[in-house]
Amino acid sequence: MGGLAIHRDADPVVIPVMLGVSGQLLSRSAAVLCLGSRAPLLFSCQSRAMAQPARPLPATVLGTMEFGRRTSADVSGEMCREFLARGHSELDTALMYADGESERILGKLALGEQVKIATKANPLEGKTFKAESVRTQLESSLKHLKTSSVDLFYLHMPDHETPIEETLRACQELYKEGKFKELGLSNYASWEVAEIYHICKNNKWVLPSVYQGMYNATTRQVETELLPCLRHFGMRFYAYNPLAGGILTGKYIYTDKDKSQPAGRFFGNTWAQVYQNRYWKENQFEAIDLIQQALVAAYGANKPSMTSAALRWMYHHSKLQAKCGDAVIIGMSSMEHLLQNLDAAEEGPLLAAVVDAFDKAWYLTAADCPNYFR
Repeated sequence: MGGLAIHRDADPVVIPVMLGVSGQLLSRSAAVLCLGSRAPLLFSCQSRAMAQPARPLPATVLGTMEFGRRTSADVSGEMCREFLARGHSELDTALMYADGESERILGKLALGEQVKIATKANPLEGKTFKAESVRTQLESSLKHLKTSSVDLFYLHMPDHETPIEETLRACQELYKEGKFKELGLSNYASWEVAEIYHICKNNKWVLPSVYQGMYNATTRQVETELLPCLRHFGMRFYAYNPLAGGILTGKYIYTDKDKSQPAGRFFGNTWAQVYQNRYWKENQFEAIDLIQQALVAAYGANKPSMTSAALRWMYHHSKLQAKCGDAVIIGMSSMEHLLQNLDAAEEGPLLAAVVDAFDKAWYLTAADCPNYFR
């Protein structure tokens, strides 16, 4: 509801009128008054924006890659309890995380039915996706987790040496035995997702229902082809690396790569080179500078941190959709990081100028974007 102020000489008359969201006049009252008046009239419209329903947000999943590596068992337990206290319930692990220690820590916590746990099999370091290896891996994970079944079982990445039908047949047998409830895929190309879906459908095997993929504000390759593919097949999308392995926290400097650094995603571990090849690029740092400048211009002294802005982009401005069951997987190496990430997940949308800066940042990194598939 707005007010139409009609000024005749010195005496204004205010007529309430209804304005649509676009500001279009919905009442004819003022028009009638105009036509019936002989004196010049001046108009001023004041309107309040109609309240819009809050956009449902993607779910939040706790990534446990650092459990048993940079995070002790005790601290890992505290993190899980804090995560659950915030109203979340899904945990993501994998057989390869800390050589199974991540799973063992979760198993010892005995979290029970209050959580949903996802784990993954992989075709690395002597393992394959042949039937026997898939079974051995899942059963090892179940032993570590001290459970007879997981909620979600992923194929972590393609095994291009094993026929996919053999792998999917093995998954079906494990599904029939009740060892997992949902089948997930990760790091597969969209055409492989389509092939797998149809193989499963034609054989009446368990259908893949979740895809876990690389996605963040400066790494958006999944938007072009993969996300439409998943929407077509009714699959959920869970985004990993929402902070680009930590690059989007803004704590790194491009030239730091050649200096001694504390252990983290980019330094001091077997996956450091993978993460450096993925994200440690000059255009990534140029993109971050652009976003930080926009944050200062838009918010001044009250600007949010880069971490907060990057995660708020994921929850409010990305292609993730709550109605499709999508989620953001947040990782951390300390309780401080976890609290920062959980707080950011609860904050509101960014100002339009900052969202625009994120889009410009993507233009800087798009040509050199790492592939979402392997």
